Amino acid sequence: MACSASSSTALLSYTSRASISPKSHISQSISVPSAFNGLRNCNPLVSRVARSINTRVAQAERRRFAVCASSELPLVGNQAPDFEAEAVFDQEFIKVKLSEYIGKKYVILFFYPLDFTFVCPTEITAFSDRYEEFEKVNTEILGVSVDSVFSHLAWVQTERKSGGLGDLNYPLISDVTKSISKAYNVLIPDQGIALRGLFIIDKEGVIQHSTINNLGIGRSVDETLRTLQALQYVQENPDEVCPAGWKPGEKSMKPDPKGSKEYFASI
Repeated sequence: MACSASSSTALLSYTSRASISPKSHISQSISVPSAFNGLRNCNPLVSRVARSINTRVAQAERRRFAVCASSELPLVGNQAPDFEAEAVFDQEFIKVKLSEYIGKKYVILFFYPLDFTFVCPTEITAFSDRYEEFEKVNTEILGVSVDSVFSHLAWVQTERKSGGLGDLNYPLISDVTKSISKAYNVLIPDQGIALRGLFIIDKEGVIQHSTINNLGIGRSVDETLRTLQALQYVQENPDEVCPAGWKPGEKSMKPDPKGSKEYFASI
């Protein structure tokens, strides 16, 4: 992805003000173009000049919404980069090694920007609350950010009603070296944090699905689970494919001109 110098700073910026304390917080700043200051000038000439300036400012602000992540090729269809890192689980420090799940479980690996922020806890707790549904389909969930295990622990020990996580049903991995974020091409270099990347890794260790959101956009647990179930169905039934929006129990499709007609005739 080509990125210009003007696009190297994301519109949504996270600036850590305290890395460990549960009372710490992250400030988000959204620049508002001057075109939205609500003022009007009755002088036609001045008004035209102002509109021209405001248009250029607005265009510049829109460009700033872009961020520069990696320009590497997509990882889907390739072996997931292995890693071993410290994590927090059940309020203890543990080691997590991705390759230990190969041959045993599917993995939902998701990245989020920073602890003690705003969108992040809604995603993290949503996945934790639905953990049993993933467990039933032989899948582990792993969350990753560039924060330390001490920050993770402090956040877990903070109640949800205070912006914390409470106890989680899966580990939060510490990527303080940013090596994992780099390997999965989700790191924003000039900010040192990860985009909201999510990867579904099969039991052979191959990445079968990825989705990457910008910083201000949360992800859907429902869609993640649906995609996982579709992947598992296709792997268990290699002569079939899943059409748009497919859910377990619904009709699949034969991937050939003749066989697909049966599906199209039924909709």
